[in-house]
Amino acid sequence: MKDEIQCNGLLHRKAVEGMKLFNEGKFFEAHEELETAWKDETGAVRELYQGILQIAVAYLHITRGNYEGSVKVYGRGLKRLKDWPDVCRRIQVRKFREDAKLVMKEVERLGKENIGRFDTSLFKQVVWNAAEDGDESRKWVCDRCGSEMHEKNCKVSCLNCGNRFDCSDLNIYFD
Repeated sequence: MKDEIQCNGLLHRKAVEGMKLFNEGKFFEAHEELETAWKDETGAVRELYQGILQIAVAYLHITRGNYEGSVKVYGRGLKRLKDWPDVCRRIQVRKFREDAKLVMKEVERLGKENIGRFDTSLFKQVVWNAAEDGDESRKWVCDRCGSEMHEKNCKVSCLNCGNRFDCSDLNIYFD
């Protein structure tokens, strides 16, 4: 397991930008931003950023029909992500790993001949709590189901499972 101290810090601003681009399906651009964060950072957290950027590259290969490239780079990314805790720097790492595994399971099922039939709706977003990273759109992740929670009038609610918090409770659950 990676060092807890590495997981308590703030996300690099380029990592935030890279994850936003990833979530928009702009995998090449996401790779570029995450690579900058990876090069700028010190310590083990660099490996977390590199793992996410390699999954972005794997997804880029999928969209381009490059079966071998997607499988190869996915393997590298998974190695970099496997020892991180479920949540690190408020990124839902376990969920991200599981989502990427499902994508690659489908790629392997399709095989080299049919990768062009891959359904890109299987690409899931990187989920993280962005409130402390200077992001004006605060994001909260439900500690029960992992879905994004929504804030309105000092109430934070999960539309998936119904979990709710008052703003005054947020520092207990998300700091």
